[in-house]
Amino acid sequence: MHNQRLQRQLPQIIDDLASQGWSRQEDFLPDTLTHELAAECRARAEKGALSPAGVGRGQGLAVREGVRGDHIQWLEPGQSPASDQYLTAMDELRQALNQAFYLGLEDYESHFALYPPGSFYQKHLDRFRDDDRRCVSAVFYLNQDWQAAQGGALRIYPHNHEPLDLLPQGGSLVLFMSAELPHEVLPASRERLSLTGWFRRRS
Repeated sequence: MHNQRLQRQLPQIIDDLASQGWSRQEDFLPDTLTHELAAECRARAEKGALSPAGVGRGQGLAVREGVRGDHIQWLEPGQSPASDQYLTAMDELRQALNQAFYLGLEDYESHFALYPPGSFYQKHLDRFRDDDRRCVSAVFYLNQDWQAAQGGALRIYPHNHEPLDLLPQGGSLVLFMSAELPHEVLPASRERLSLTGWFRRRS
C-alpha cells in the first residue's frame, strides 16, 4: 500500500467497522488535496454542472426537494488530477476493506454533493430495495473551518444507541455499512460540500 496516511488509519477503520458499523477519520487526505477538491466542486457548480439529486432509481428516480436538497455530479476517471487522486485513494481503501472483511467489493462510485444553505436530506438507508450492490458508504468532507453552530451535521442512528451528530469538517472521512445505518443530513446555515460514494460488490 503506497498511501502511508491510510496505512496509519486502517487499523482503526477496520476495528470501528467490525465493532460498531461506522468509522470517522480526521485528515484522511492531505489538506492541499482537500482544498483542491473543494475548489473543483465550487467550479463545477458555477458552470452549472451540478444537478438537483433525485430519490430512487431507474424509472422511479425523481427530484423531491422535500426529501433531499443537494446538487450533485458523478465523478469519472480523467476529469481532473485532484479527483483522480481521490479515486486512487478510495481504490486503495477498497482493496484494504476486501482484505479485512472479504466483502467482494468490485468498484467505487462517487459524486460531488453541494447542499445550499437550508437544504437537507431526510433519514434514509443507502441501499436500494431491489439492488444490494452498495455495501460500504463513504462521505469525504470539503468544508473549511466548520463550526457546530452552523448545523449541517450527518446524524447517524447506530443500532441500540442514541443518534450521533458528526460535523462535516473538511478532511474528515465517514464510513458506514450501507444497509445497516440509517442517517440524515441536517440543514446548515452555509454551503456544505462533500464527496459521497459507495463501495459496491457484485450483484
